[in-house]
Amino acid sequence: MEILRVENLTKIYGKDENMVKALDDVSFSVQKGEFIAVIGPSGSGKSTLLHIIGGVDKPTSGKVYMNGQDVYAQNDENLAIFRRRQVGLIYQFYNLIPVLTVTENITLPVLLDGRKVNNERLEELLRILDLKDRENHLPNQLSGGQQQRVSIGRALMNAPAVVLADEPTGNLDSKNSQEIVELLKLSNKKYGQTIIIITHDENIALQADRILSIEDGRIIRDETIRKPSALREVSAIGEPQAAEGLTKRAVEK
Repeated sequence: MEILRVENLTKIYGKDENMVKALDDVSFSVQKGEFIAVIGPSGSGKSTLLHIIGGVDKPTSGKVYMNGQDVYAQNDENLAIFRRRQVGLIYQFYNLIPVLTVTENITLPVLLDGRKVNNERLEELLRILDLKDRENHLPNQLSGGQQQRVSIGRALMNAPAVVLADEPTGNLDSKNSQEIVELLKLSNKKYGQTIIIITHDENIALQADRILSIEDGRIIRDETIRKPSALREVSAIGEPQAAEGLTKRAVEK
Protein backbone atom coordinates (compact mmCIF):
# COMPACT_ATOMS: atom_id res chain seq x y z
CA MET A 1 0.00 0.00 0.00
CA GLU A 2 1.36 3.40 -0.98
CA ILE A 3 1.88 5.72 1.97
CA LEU A 4 3.91 8.53 0.38
CA ARG A 5 4.09 9.98 -3.11
CA VAL A 6 6.30 12.83 -4.28
CA GLU A 7 5.45 14.37 -7.65
CA ASN A 8 7.68 16.72 -9.65
CA LEU A 9 9.11 18.28 -6.50
CA THR A 10 11.25 21.37 -7.06
CA LYS A 11 12.74 23.68 -4.43
CA ILE A 12 14.51 26.93 -5.32
CA TYR A 13 16.24 29.24 -2.86
CA GLY A 14 17.10 32.83 -3.74
CA LYS A 15 16.72 34.36 -7.20
CA ASP A 16 18.65 35.68 -10.18
CA GLU A 17 22.40 35.16 -9.75
CA ASN A 18 21.86 33.89 -6.17
CA MET A 19 19.35 31.23 -7.20
CA VAL A 20 20.02 27.69 -5.98
CA LYS A 21 17.90 24.77 -7.17
CA ALA A 22 18.04 22.40 -4.21
CA LEU A 23 15.57 19.92 -5.74
CA ASP A 24 14.91 19.51 -9.44
CA ASP A 25 11.69 17.74 -10.51
CA VAL A 26 11.94 14.84 -8.03
CA SER A 27 9.31 12.08 -8.18
CA PHE A 28 9.02 8.75 -6.35
CA SER A 29 6.59 6.75 -4.24
CA VAL A 30 7.00 4.82 -0.98
CA GLN A 31 5.09 1.78 0.22
CA LYS A 32 3.94 1.37 3.81
CA GLY A 33 6.62 -0.26 5.95
CA GLU A 34 9.57 0.40 3.64
CA PHE A 35 12.96 1.25 5.13
CA ILE A 36 14.67 3.64 2.71
CA ALA A 37 18.17 5.11 2.81
CA VAL A 38 18.87 8.37 0.98
CA ILE A 39 22.49 8.92 0.00
CA GLY A 40 24.41 11.54 -1.93
CA PRO A 41 27.11 14.20 -1.61
CA SER A 42 26.77 17.18 0.71
CA GLY A 43 24.53 19.84 -0.80
CA SER A 44 22.76 17.39 -3.11
CA GLY A 45 19.30 18.13 -1.68
CA LYS A 46 18.85 15.23 0.75
CA SER A 47 17.90 17.29 3.81
CA THR A 48 15.71 19.62 1.75
CA LEU A 49 13.80 16.59 0.50
CA LEU A 50 13.23 15.28 4.03
CA HIS A 51 12.15 18.68 5.32
CA ILE A 52 9.59 19.06 2.54
CA ILE A 53 8.22 15.55 3.07
CA GLY A 54 7.95 16.32 6.79
CA GLY A 55 6.04 19.56 6.33
CA VAL A 56 8.90 21.70 7.62
CA ASP A 57 9.79 23.48 4.36
CA LYS A 58 7.38 24.21 1.50
CA PRO A 59 8.26 23.27 -2.09
CA THR A 60 8.54 25.84 -4.85
CA SER A 61 6.47 23.52 -7.03
CA GLY A 62 5.32 19.93 -7.03
CA LYS A 63 3.21 17.82 -4.68
CA VAL A 64 3.68 15.66 -1.60
CA TYR A 65 0.93 13.17 -0.76
CA MET A 66 0.83 11.34 2.58
CA ASN A 67 -1.85 8.64 2.82
CA GLY A 68 -3.45 10.22 -0.24
CA GLN A 69 -3.60 13.67 1.36
CA ASP A 70 -2.04 16.65 -0.40
CA VAL A 71 0.24 17.87 2.40
CA TYR A 72 0.61 21.45 1.20
CA ALA A 73 -3.05 21.94 0.31
CA GLN A 74 -3.65 22.33 4.06
CA ASN A 75 -3.72 25.60 5.97
CA ASP A 76 -0.93 26.35 8.45
CA GLU A 77 -2.90 25.05 11.44
CA ASN A 78 -3.60 21.69 9.83
CA LEU A 79 -0.03 21.50 8.54
CA ALA A 80 1.20 21.87 12.13
CA ILE A 81 -1.12 19.04 13.19
CA PHE A 82 0.23 16.94 10.30
CA ARG A 83 3.80 17.50 11.52
CA ARG A 84 2.91 16.45 15.06
CA ARG A 85 0.82 13.40 14.22
CA GLN A 86 1.83 11.98 10.85
CA VAL A 87 5.62 12.29 10.84
CA GLY A 88 8.41 11.82 13.35
CA LEU A 89 11.57 13.83 12.77
CA ILE A 90 15.01 12.79 14.04
CA TYR A 91 17.97 15.12 13.63
CA GLN A 92 21.74 14.74 13.83
CA PHE A 93 22.03 17.22 16.70
CA TYR A 94 19.25 15.73 18.90
CA ASN A 95 17.43 19.09 19.49
CA LEU A 96 16.45 18.16 23.04
CA ILE A 97 15.09 20.75 25.49
CA PRO A 98 17.91 21.10 28.05
CA VAL A 99 15.67 21.85 31.06
CA LEU A 100 13.38 18.86 30.45
CA THR A 101 13.99 15.30 31.63
CA VAL A 102 14.17 12.28 29.35
CA THR A 103 10.49 11.51 29.94
CA GLU A 104 9.46 15.13 29.43
CA ASN A 105 11.38 15.40 26.16
CA ILE A 106 9.86 12.18 24.83
CA THR A 107 6.29 13.15 25.73
CA LEU A 108 6.58 16.78 24.58
CA PRO A 109 4.90 16.23 21.16
CA VAL A 110 1.87 14.66 22.84
CA LEU A 111 1.54 17.52 25.32
CA LEU A 112 1.95 20.14 22.58
CA ASP A 113 -0.85 18.38 20.74
CA GLY A 114 -3.12 18.79 23.77
CA ARG A 115 -3.49 15.06 24.28
CA LYS A 116 -3.05 12.74 27.23
CA VAL A 117 0.18 10.78 27.45
CA ASN A 118 -0.21 7.07 26.75
CA ASN A 119 1.79 5.78 29.72
CA GLU A 120 1.83 2.23 28.40
CA ARG A 121 3.46 3.39 25.17
CA LEU A 122 5.88 5.61 27.12
CA GLU A 123 6.98 2.69 29.29
CA GLU A 124 7.42 0.49 26.23
CA LEU A 125 9.57 3.11 24.50
CA LEU A 126 11.71 3.67 27.59
CA ARG A 127 12.30 -0.08 27.77
CA ILE A 128 13.05 -0.51 24.06
CA LEU A 129 15.36 2.52 24.08
CA ASP A 130 17.11 1.27 27.24
CA LEU A 131 16.36 4.57 29.00
CA LYS A 132 14.25 3.35 31.92
CA ASP A 133 17.01 4.06 34.44
CA ARG A 134 17.59 7.49 32.86
CA GLU A 135 13.97 8.68 32.65
CA ASN A 136 14.49 11.54 35.13
CA HIS A 137 17.88 12.64 33.80
CA LEU A 138 18.47 15.90 31.95
CA PRO A 139 20.12 15.86 28.49
CA ASN A 140 23.48 17.07 29.85
CA GLN A 141 23.58 13.99 32.07
CA LEU A 142 23.40 11.66 29.07
CA SER A 143 25.90 10.37 26.52
CA GLY A 144 25.52 11.26 22.85
CA GLY A 145 24.03 7.86 22.08
CA GLN A 146 21.53 8.20 24.92
CA GLN A 147 20.51 11.67 23.76
CA GLN A 148 19.86 10.34 20.27
CA ARG A 149 17.72 7.57 21.76
CA VAL A 150 15.66 10.24 23.51
CA SER A 151 15.18 12.05 20.20
CA ILE A 152 14.05 8.76 18.64
CA GLY A 153 11.61 8.22 21.51
CA ARG A 154 10.23 11.72 20.95
CA ALA A 155 9.78 10.98 17.23
CA LEU A 156 7.99 7.69 17.96
CA MET A 157 5.80 8.80 20.87
CA ASN A 158 2.90 9.89 18.67
CA ALA A 159 3.11 6.66 16.64
CA PRO A 160 3.67 8.48 13.33
CA ALA A 161 3.12 6.72 10.02
CA VAL A 162 6.48 7.92 8.67
CA VAL A 163 9.76 8.52 10.52
CA LEU A 164 12.27 10.85 8.85
CA ALA A 165 15.85 10.66 10.14
CA ASP A 166 18.39 13.23 8.95
CA GLU A 167 21.90 11.85 9.59
CA PRO A 168 20.87 10.47 13.02
CA THR A 169 24.25 8.76 13.49
CA GLY A 170 26.42 11.63 12.24
CA ASN A 171 27.80 12.50 15.69
CA LEU A 172 28.10 8.95 17.02
CA ASP A 173 30.80 6.28 16.98
CA SER A 174 30.26 3.05 15.03
CA LYS A 175 28.90 1.09 18.01
CA ASN A 176 26.33 3.71 18.97
CA SER A 177 25.50 4.29 15.30
CA GLN A 178 24.60 0.64 14.81
CA GLU A 179 22.51 0.65 17.99
CA ILE A 180 20.52 3.61 16.65
CA VAL A 181 19.98 1.85 13.32
CA GLU A 182 18.83 -1.30 15.14
CA LEU A 183 16.28 0.79 17.04
CA LEU A 184 14.95 2.24 13.79
CA LYS A 185 14.78 -1.23 12.24
CA LEU A 186 12.90 -2.47 15.31
CA SER A 187 10.43 0.40 15.01
CA ASN A 188 10.02 -0.43 11.33
CA LYS A 189 9.22 -4.09 12.04
CA LYS A 190 7.37 -3.81 15.36
CA TYR A 191 5.13 -0.86 14.53
CA GLY A 192 5.06 -1.13 10.74
CA GLN A 193 6.40 2.40 10.43
CA THR A 194 7.92 3.67 7.22
CA ILE A 195 11.49 4.88 7.76
CA ILE A 196 13.43 7.26 5.52
CA ILE A 197 16.99 7.87 6.68
CA ILE A 198 19.68 10.14 5.28
CA THR A 199 23.15 8.73 5.75
CA HIS A 200 26.72 8.97 4.50
CA ASP A 201 27.52 5.56 6.03
CA GLU A 202 27.47 2.80 3.41
CA ASN A 203 27.04 0.12 6.08
CA ILE A 204 23.84 1.80 7.26
CA ALA A 205 22.57 2.27 3.71
CA LEU A 206 23.07 -1.44 3.01
CA GLN A 207 20.70 -2.32 5.87
CA ALA A 208 17.79 -0.54 4.19
CA ASP A 209 15.25 -2.15 1.86
CA ARG A 210 15.88 0.45 -0.80
CA ILE A 211 18.44 3.14 -1.61
CA LEU A 212 17.73 6.48 -3.29
CA SER A 213 20.83 8.25 -4.63
CA ILE A 214 20.57 12.02 -5.05
CA GLU A 215 22.94 14.28 -6.94
CA ASP A 216 22.43 17.96 -7.84
CA GLY A 217 18.85 17.86 -6.62
CA ARG A 218 17.82 14.87 -8.76
CA ILE A 219 17.35 11.18 -8.06
CA ILE A 220 19.95 9.43 -10.18
CA ARG A 221 19.36 5.90 -8.87
CA ASP A 222 16.54 4.09 -7.10
CA GLU A 223 17.50 0.56 -6.15
CA THR A 224 15.96 -2.21 -4.08
CA ILE A 225 18.19 -4.48 -2.02
CA ARG A 226 17.05 -8.05 -2.59
CA LYS A 227 19.31 -9.64 -0.01
CA PRO A 228 20.13 -7.94 3.31
CA SER A 229 23.63 -9.43 3.14
CA ALA A 230 24.34 -8.26 -0.39
CA LEU A 231 27.74 -6.67 -0.76
CA ARG A 232 27.73 -3.24 -2.25
CA GLU A 233 29.99 -0.24 -2.47
CA VAL A 234 28.95 3.36 -2.04
CA SER A 235 31.53 5.94 -3.01
CA ALA A 236 32.51 8.91 -0.85
CA ILE A 237 30.13 11.16 -2.77
CA GLY A 238 27.28 8.71 -2.39
CA GLU A 239 27.12 7.17 -5.87
CA PRO A 240 26.33 3.45 -5.72
CA GLN A 241 28.28 0.95 -7.75
CA ALA A 242 26.62 -2.08 -9.33
CA ALA A 243 26.64 -5.19 -7.18
CA GLU A 244 24.79 -8.46 -6.69
CA GLY A 245 21.52 -8.29 -4.79
CA LEU A 246 20.31 -4.93 -6.13
CA THR A 247 17.49 -4.12 -8.49
CA LYS A 248 17.56 -0.78 -10.27
CA ARG A 249 14.09 0.78 -10.36
CA ALA A 250 14.73 3.94 -12.36
CA VAL A 251 17.25 6.57 -13.28
CA GLU A 252 15.81 10.07 -13.33
CA LYS A 253 18.70 12.07 -14.71
